[in-house]
Amino acid sequence: MNWQAIALSLKLAVCVAGILLALGLPIAYWVTFSRWRWKFLVEAIVALPLVLPPTVLGYYILVGLGPRHFAGKVWQSWFGHTLPFTFGGLLVASVLYSLPFAVQPISAGFEGVDRRLIEASWTLGVSRLATFFRVILPLSAAGAVTGIVLSFAHTIGEFGVVLMVGGNIPGVTRTVSIDIYDQVQSANYDAANSTALVLLFFSFVVLTAIYGTNRRALSLWRKQ
Repeated sequence: MNWQAIALSLKLAVCVAGILLALGLPIAYWVTFSRWRWKFLVEAIVALPLVLPPTVLGYYILVGLGPRHFAGKVWQSWFGHTLPFTFGGLLVASVLYSLPFAVQPISAGFEGVDRRLIEASWTLGVSRLATFFRVILPLSAAGAVTGIVLSFAHTIGEFGVVLMVGGNIPGVTRTVSIDIYDQVQSANYDAANSTALVLLFFSFVVLTAIYGTNRRALSLWRKQ
């Protein structure tokens, strides 16, 4: 197995999960509690990576981060290099691609919180920020954990987006999914099978942990 590719994928997944934790909470909060009549447009944009082919999303990210467009020009002027075909480019693409996998479970968790508890907290003079951390987040912890774990696992298995934006540079952008593809193209099926089995087992463990945690959280809530 290519442990370098596995280590790179784990590094990418950890960074994406951390960024999406910081981004997903406020976005999910706004989506859940906002009364703006056009907020469904924002929801559609957030969910877009779920239906877009990964190569299409990867293409637009690649073009948008290139030196001919605003974001790419700004980045190049600040840091002296472009984002495509770097780990930073992979990170941006992976965050955008996994965004709905974090936001939607977190938002579902927020929606499950009893609004009367939130309003009672406000009535007692607790600020909205304090109410979020003292009431909303603890009562929706299962949704937050699900979103972060799903975004982590989803990043591990990315292929189309990371290939379009990062290419296949050993030690820089070659993730474990791209390594499996390379092994198959080289007819090295034993190595590809070993790595694929690791990903299969990992995915099964992640889903088992999520469903088990959610079921346990639901049973504890019902006993209260």
